[in-house]
Amino acid sequence: MEHKKPKLIAEIGCNHMGDMEIAKQFIKMASVFCEVKTVKFQKRNNRELLTPEQYGAPHPNPHNSYGKTYGEHREYLEFNLEQHKKLKNYCEEFGLVYGCSVWDMTSAKEIASLTPKYIKIPSACNNNYEILEWLCENYNGEIHVSLGMTTHKEEQSIIDLFKVKNRNKDLIIYSCTSGYPVPVKDICLLEITRLKENYGHLVKEIGFSGHHNGISVDIAAYTLGASIIERHFTLNRTWKGTDHAASLEPDGLRRLNRDLNNAYKALRYKASELLEIEKPQREKLKFRKK
Repeated sequence: MEHKKPKLIAEIGCNHMGDMEIAKQFIKMASVFCEVKTVKFQKRNNRELLTPEQYGAPHPNPHNSYGKTYGEHREYLEFNLEQHKKLKNYCEEFGLVYGCSVWDMTSAKEIASLTPKYIKIPSACNNNYEILEWLCENYNGEIHVSLGMTTHKEEQSIIDLFKVKNRNKDLIIYSCTSGYPVPVKDICLLEITRLKENYGHLVKEIGFSGHHNGISVDIAAYTLGASIIERHFTLNRTWKGTDHAASLEPDGLRRLNRDLNNAYKALRYKASELLEIEKPQREKLKFRKK
């Protein structure tokens, strides 16, 4: 199996806690210390996305809430379009690719207006065909789609839509288990193999979006054929919020980036039956008949 060079995406999401200066710290840390090339944020129009009942309900985990209601909590964490434009420009100052997940039509149109390299549809929204169709018809960059909590029939419908729109070669699909954090037994890495066998010839790339602890699983995901690895990124796993516990701190992201690149270098056949490094060892150690 030929392995593409791995791409590691540091998903900042809303781990910035609604603070632009903290968001900039994430960008700088991802670039300078972790040496990743892509970071991802997210954009939601909460009044459009949530029902009035959901917006006005208390946060299911009050300890993690930044407001009296779930709607207030979500608004606290949200950046507006002008702030996203500034973040994209700040990413580019560090040579980083800016990406963003969009959760609703308004957010899709707003982020598309910034012409990022890619836009992602999270697992929760991959059955919103209105958004998918609009992006296929109006946005020219890559479209990434997570397949967490998605049936095989639903994922086939997504692939079929992109084929009809002639955009399947701009599509990256992600193996994903939706949970925070996900126990190892529920990661189900062989889903990568299934996606590659069923759709690898139809889509641009296969990715893996992990919400687990540790970094060893990501190396296995890459080895199985996921050329894009996306992990939640935080500056402190003890910070207030749902995603921090399933995120990597800077040293973890740095080590994952290092290990993915080392795996890429190692995943190859020998260039010759005996490598140059082996020849002196063969001369010294190889068994000889007396």
